[in-house]
Amino acid sequence: MMVKYLAKGYLWALLLLLYSPILIIMIFSFTEAKVLGNWTGFSTKLYSSLFAGNVQHSLVSALWNTFAIAMIAATVSTLLGSVAAIGIFNLKARARNAVSFVNNIPMLNPDIITGISLFLLFVSLGISQGLMTVVLAHITFCTPYVVLSVMPRLKQMNQNIYEAALDLGATPFQALRKVIFPEIRPGMISGFILAFTLSIDDFAVTIFTIGNEGLETLSTFIYADARKGGLTPELRPLSTIIFVTVLVLLIVINKRAEKAKRA
Repeated sequence: MMVKYLAKGYLWALLLLLYSPILIIMIFSFTEAKVLGNWTGFSTKLYSSLFAGNVQHSLVSALWNTFAIAMIAATVSTLLGSVAAIGIFNLKARARNAVSFVNNIPMLNPDIITGISLFLLFVSLGISQGLMTVVLAHITFCTPYVVLSVMPRLKQMNQNIYEAALDLGATPFQALRKVIFPEIRPGMISGFILAFTLSIDDFAVTIFTIGNEGLETLSTFIYADARKGGLTPELRPLSTIIFVTVLVLLIVINKRAEKAKRA
């Protein structure tokens, strides 16, 4: 009984440690104080300022750049990762294990090493850094996560349905589009969401590939803002909105997955 209570206490302490910073940001997003930790009374002024367009133009621009890059990177990496997962799955066992091992390296590799490597690659190829290099870099580190998300769905799939589709007159592309993709769609959706989240969250790779053309993402804006000696107060409601949106999406996806299992 004592072990049970200790395990529960440890779990709650761990959850408190993980989520208390987010909770603090959410609480202080409902006050006008410019300094985090200084409560000056309940107010939604920061939210109204955020939506009324009174915030810095650079913050709005950074936000749009972040979501645009994340959407492009997630879409392309989902397509590339899904096709790559199908190809890897159909290799022989030894080759599949080798390629899967290589695919796992970028996920285990520190982000700063990936960022430096891509920076040196773009410089050596003479590619000017900017939006294109950031998108390419995000596609590069997001694709292995999509492969990892799709592979379990391929293993669960009936391996005979593709051959059956070909026997019934479908072309390989038709069988891929109408048979394989519907079977692995849950893995593709999970991979897309993971890639989108990773792209929004990334800083180390972005800072090395963003160049000096004035392009900013949310992470680089926060970094530059913090170096000036403080953070823009509107970042608190913005962070709260992003967190709540992601939380709601996760709840909806999990509910749909539970319904699909019951069906």
